[in-house]
Amino acid sequence: MNYGLLNSITKLNHECLVIGVFSNSDANKLADFSDKKFNNLIPALTPKLKEAGDTLWQAEVDGHSLMLIHCGKEKEFNAISLRKRIDEISTALIKQRIQSATICLPQINDHDADWQLLQMVLQLDTHVYQMLDYKSAKKIHTLTNVDFYLPAASAQTLSVANAINTGVNLTRRLADLPANRCTPSYLAEQADDLARHHEKIKTTLINHNEMREYGMGAFLAVAQGSVQPPYLIELKYQGVGNSAPIVLVGKGITFDSGGLSIKPASAMDEMKYDMAGAASVLGTLNACALLNLPINVIGLIATAENMPSGTAVKPGDIVTSMSGQTIEILNTDAEGRLVLADALTYAERFNPEFVIDIATLTGAIIVALGTSTTGFMTTDNELAALINQAAEDSEDRCWRMPLDDIYQDALDSPIADMINAGFDRTAGSITAACFLSRFTKNYRWAHLDVAGTAWVSGKKRHATGRPVPLLIQILRHVADSR
Repeated sequence: MNYGLLNSITKLNHECLVIGVFSNSDANKLADFSDKKFNNLIPALTPKLKEAGDTLWQAEVDGHSLMLIHCGKEKEFNAISLRKRIDEISTALIKQRIQSATICLPQINDHDADWQLLQMVLQLDTHVYQMLDYKSAKKIHTLTNVDFYLPAASAQTLSVANAINTGVNLTRRLADLPANRCTPSYLAEQADDLARHHEKIKTTLINHNEMREYGMGAFLAVAQGSVQPPYLIELKYQGVGNSAPIVLVGKGITFDSGGLSIKPASAMDEMKYDMAGAASVLGTLNACALLNLPINVIGLIATAENMPSGTAVKPGDIVTSMSGQTIEILNTDAEGRLVLADALTYAERFNPEFVIDIATLTGAIIVALGTSTTGFMTTDNELAALINQAAEDSEDRCWRMPLDDIYQDALDSPIADMINAGFDRTAGSITAACFLSRFTKNYRWAHLDVAGTAWVSGKKRHATGRPVPLLIQILRHVADSR
């Protein structure tokens, strides 16, 4: 997909011109500016648009198509309205099989033009993305070129948007691939591929035998039921000197059957998405390198399959983690926190500025926050403020959940240092974070539970690429603050 930024719309190079109009005609400066190309057609059509979101099409006017979209009242045109209008425009352009378009929307009230341009490009790209690898009859979107007219915006913003889109689309593609293709070994290959394409990225693969030498008993317990070998993948992006790195840790369970605590058959196919956290780390590192951010970042991906077999870990088994703490595994379907426990312990060696783990960890977070908002937990108020600000700036929403010590009691075991899952379903996302917190005592840390936001369930199931925009914004904030 090619995006451009125009400084004038007096000459149209694309098949379709999209104009956003307000209900008050005196505010329609864009429409007035464009109307001479359409022989006073715009003011004649505008009254037919009754409410925000209404659209009108006029085909073949001077060799172009015209689409008018009602943006509501000028004073109420904000980020929420913009998101709705871009959704409607994208859907319409694709449905009409438009190949190229120029989009002219008024500037919103609550953000500057560069923010608006970035969000328009990122959101439109989510509609254009397709995964057609396994379609014999490919219905390919024809929309390939879009220019935006937003006079106060900078062309540099397009470069930022393209880098983020590349990271988001890599994340979406990896998560959308079937589990028989996207195995732990395949994720390792993708990490190596990033290193080949970006000289500032170096990759180290830690295999099964090396993990055993490190004492990663929790990680290996998850992997022992599968014939697919596990990996701890280490990606190192060196963007500046020797400053302390930010470490991103991704859960990479490429298929989660639940192990012997097997999941119901219904929607088990969607457990290929249980590596979306790992995919977001790869996508974020890719975007980070494309943006050439002056920052150091370590990506750690804990990847394995969780399968039932004669060699699988059993409910009631006790394992010793890399930290030396013992874990009684009551539920083999609470496996993500086990692989993360050892990856988070491994993260200590980098003396990080802070660590963020990203995991499709609990169904409980979906019950709490639904599918539009990522839950995050941390006891570090400064880090929480950074995440909240990045969420606001990126429109990649998240919400801070509690992580009080009172919840730790739910992890007590009579025969080990802890259990891996509570005895009931209450506060499930919080107790999962409490479990992880026991392996992060020696550095600043936050946990992102993206189980509700990393993919869309159902007949039209697909990965979303979240939280790559959030993670990139966090890294950009840190880079800008130095």
